[in-house]
Amino acid sequence: MPLTNTRTVRIEWGDCDPAGIIFYPRYFEIFDNATAALFERVLGMTKFEYLKVYKFDGFPLVDSRARFLRPTRFGDDVTVDSSAAFGTSSFTVEHRVSLRGTPCAECTEKRVWVVRDGDGRIKAQPVPEAVRAKFG
Repeated sequence: MPLTNTRTVRIEWGDCDPAGIIFYPRYFEIFDNATAALFERVLGMTKFEYLKVYKFDGFPLVDSRARFLRPTRFGDDVTVDSSAAFGTSSFTVEHRVSLRGTPCAECTEKRVWVVRDGDGRIKAQPVPEAVRAKFG
């Protein structure tokens, strides 16, 4: 079973649309933050630090799919469970959002570990074995 990071996120007033439910693009911000939090937990350092330590330029999103199962509202404290599975230079992150155990949203992200080449363009690079090993 893959390592899972769990965080609690409060749905804020500014996250909601006029109907009083979360505006769906806000989930993608939650998913992005959950990916960073997963890596911070596993690597034991902030994103600012691990970008320097592993000498890379990030892990941009190249594909994403989400399903919205139940609306969440202002003031809800949702649970976000995130885990990752690795390829060579890409990895897939699975997010599950629930409210008191009831599934609300799920997302699959594909991301790529990148560096900049001599011309400043980003290119894929294998995820360091030291990083992959920490994920188990």
